[in-house]
Amino acid sequence: MAGQFITLKPLNIETDVEDLFAASAAGDIWRYMPAGPFADAAAMADWLRQWQGQPDVVAFTVVDNASARRMGSISLMRITPKHGVAELGCIWYAPDFQRTKANTEANYLLIRHCFQDLGYRRMEWKCDSRNERSRAAALRLGFRFEGIFHQHMVIKGENRDTAWFAMLDHDWLRIGAAMERWLYEEGAPSLRELTAESAEAHAQC
Repeated sequence: MAGQFITLKPLNIETDVEDLFAASAAGDIWRYMPAGPFADAAAMADWLRQWQGQPDVVAFTVVDNASARRMGSISLMRITPKHGVAELGCIWYAPDFQRTKANTEANYLLIRHCFQDLGYRRMEWKCDSRNERSRAAALRLGFRFEGIFHQHMVIKGENRDTAWFAMLDHDWLRIGAAMERWLYEEGAPSLRELTAESAEAHAQC
């Protein structure tokens, strides 16, 4: 899947892991993730094999179009074709690509693929309730907060209360238009403003 800023390629451990390890070595990327940080690229490769081995996971490497740099990864997970549901998750980027149009476009391409190409009904976004950055990202992209699942998981020996967000197929037309405007139109308002504006207009219809 190719966009203006990034291309999504199926994650290939053999060719991608060294760059992905380098991209993830700095910052607090792994604070709320189920695994990591990793001692070396080999340890990351072992985990990626386990991750990709799950039947309901499709992992992608995010490649920056301008530099051809492997900048991070994003996955479709908990894929349930019977019900038309998938989750965007296991998302991480090199620090200098976080909060950029490249990051947003990766989400846009996968959500569009699920709704428009696969005919899915619901996209989900879940995160540790303490992960304020992820919660803000979900709202910025147009996901709706659905609540907290208390004591939902144990991650790295710690309790995790999970914040639950969703986007439905009948909301995609307006949310997708807001994303496209922010991504590709010069001088557009912030994406949070655009998605909130579209939701308000929809509520008044």
